[in-house]
Amino acid sequence: MTFAEVLLALVLALSLCADCFAVCVCSSVTLDKVEWRSVSPIALVFGFVQAGLLLAGYLFGDLFVGYVEKAAHWIGFLLLLYVGGSMIIESFRKQCEVRNLNGLTAVVIGAVATSIDALAVGISLSMGQLETHDIILDTAAVFLVTFLSVVTGMFFGHRLGKTAEFAGGAVLILIGLNILLGIV
Repeated sequence: MTFAEVLLALVLALSLCADCFAVCVCSSVTLDKVEWRSVSPIALVFGFVQAGLLLAGYLFGDLFVGYVEKAAHWIGFLLLLYVGGSMIIESFRKQCEVRNLNGLTAVVIGAVATSIDALAVGISLSMGQLETHDIILDTAAVFLVTFLSVVTGMFFGHRLGKTAEFAGGAVLILIGLNILLGIV
């Protein structure tokens, strides 16, 4: 594992958790109290769902990548372009997405809603023929960074939600270009 691989995993994780961060910034107002006891379980659920969907997307994409191998780079690029572009467009909306985060069901629904892009990114990464050890590193980085971003968003992030979403979308588009062009 090189420094570049770790850095790329962290950049991927930061871009994927931007939605989670933005929603948690806005949704922290729905909690009765913003304290470690209420925030840590939410952060764990968001982290597990985000990392789990990334891994599921990779495994699912890996099943059929051989069938679409000639177009795999284009498919991966287009998925990331769509997800990243959607995040950038969403960052210009005036309203922040507020989800009620009281109760396990509400937290799971919020986590899944903000992590669907991780599934698409996982499929894209398999199309880019990412090595197995790299997806393990990416999954661990996504869990850790998502956990930390949710905690940060709940406690401190009222000013950065839309900026984080825009930056995350831009990074996903750059990762898609990398898959298409094979730069790194």
